[in-house]
Amino acid sequence: MVGISSYGTYIPKFRLGKETLGWNSNYERSVANFDEDSVTMGVAAARVCLKGHDTYDIDGLIFATTTSPYVEKQCSAIIATALDLRRDILTSDLTDGLRAGTNALRAAMDSVTAGSAKKILVVVSDNRQGPPRGEIERNSGDGSVAILISNEPTVAQLIGTHSISDNLIDNWRSTGDVFVRSWEDRFATEEGLERITGEALDGFWNKFSLKPEDISKVALSAPDARKHTRLSQLLGFEKSQIEDHLFGEMGNTGAAFPLMLLCQSLEDSIKHQKCLLIAYGDGCDIISFETRAPANTADEQIDSLKKHLKSKNILTNYEIFARWRDIWQQDDAARRPSPNSPSVTAMWREEEKNLRFHGVQCEHCQYIQYPPQQVCVNCRSRGKGTPVPLSRRTGSVFTYSMDYIAGTTDTPLVIAVVDFDGGGRVLCMLTDREIDEVKIGMPVEMSFRKLRVVNGIHNYYWKAIPQRFETT
Repeated sequence: MVGISSYGTYIPKFRLGKETLGWNSNYERSVANFDEDSVTMGVAAARVCLKGHDTYDIDGLIFATTTSPYVEKQCSAIIATALDLRRDILTSDLTDGLRAGTNALRAAMDSVTAGSAKKILVVVSDNRQGPPRGEIERNSGDGSVAILISNEPTVAQLIGTHSISDNLIDNWRSTGDVFVRSWEDRFATEEGLERITGEALDGFWNKFSLKPEDISKVALSAPDARKHTRLSQLLGFEKSQIEDHLFGEMGNTGAAFPLMLLCQSLEDSIKHQKCLLIAYGDGCDIISFETRAPANTADEQIDSLKKHLKSKNILTNYEIFARWRDIWQQDDAARRPSPNSPSVTAMWREEEKNLRFHGVQCEHCQYIQYPPQQVCVNCRSRGKGTPVPLSRRTGSVFTYSMDYIAGTTDTPLVIAVVDFDGGGRVLCMLTDREIDEVKIGMPVEMSFRKLRVVNGIHNYYWKAIPQRFETT
């Protein structure tokens, strides 16, 4: 018996919307901040998924995306380190296709079924970019999802899977391309999306002796709202069966999109409902689950997908988004010296404090300090002390400063001293902030973010963000 034990989603705080000057659309779409990418968003979703679970029990992590920060380097290893997982686990990346997420899900379930692992975390994240102000950009969104697969499912049990492969070039991005390209719309829709999805679904019905009316909820992928509605009708489903596509609120989040819609179904599910996951891209994956026990409703979950949708800030100007994506170059970029390349040796040596975000607790006086020191700043005793994970701790701003001439993408650069609840203090950047809301005593939490990219090296670290959801 294999299925889903837990799940979590993440939608960035920022949106492009009708109030955004220069956006010229009534649609809203989610937008990753300038220091977010598919890796950082994946970490955020995984942290939601793993709440209440012992990370030591995780036997593997599969990361799926079409927008990997690295062409040659395993990003799942970065995510596993940031999540503070064991080192003796399987890590794997699945990339370059919109079915990467469902491919990863199937691989995890096959591994658990075969007995090579008991629990595998699947992390799917994307921030695809279409040409500026084009249809792909308007209909896309940024987001991530994490699903914990185990042989003791508590949320949903696998019914079965069916897949077909079909080599058709409708949407693609070659090496060196910044934007997703697309072929003629009618051909891509009729000979691609509709034909291939219909063929795959017919095969699924025959394989498992099921009918459309047996399904309670359908998480269906499509490139835009119109095609999503048309496809659901062609496949024989009623409107009540189709999960809200979230176009106009979030947008198509690439490989993560159908899995995020599945999580939306699970948030409001009741026991013994059959849910269908349909993912299209160079073929089609169909995966069906039966819910085991009612999951927490969206209202009960502190950081559910629906609460992520409601927690948002609309960007005032399209130019902000363009700067974040390097679509437009900043005027002052050429007037500043290039940043120094990070030392790979130093990054490796300081991994425990920088990526795992471990402080240390003094063995004598129990004082917690970050970064770890050989000499306790409180009682002056010597010793390595006990490692203390700090990434999940909340805290408050003790003091802060704002630098308007630092030359950062997001001016001003806000540096804060954060006091953690339960002990410990850190000096770090504050991101996802509104300047007029920054104040001493403001509740904050930690978020895994990107510092900069120099010489192709993506330098990640932990930053503070205003506490997004109430914990009580």
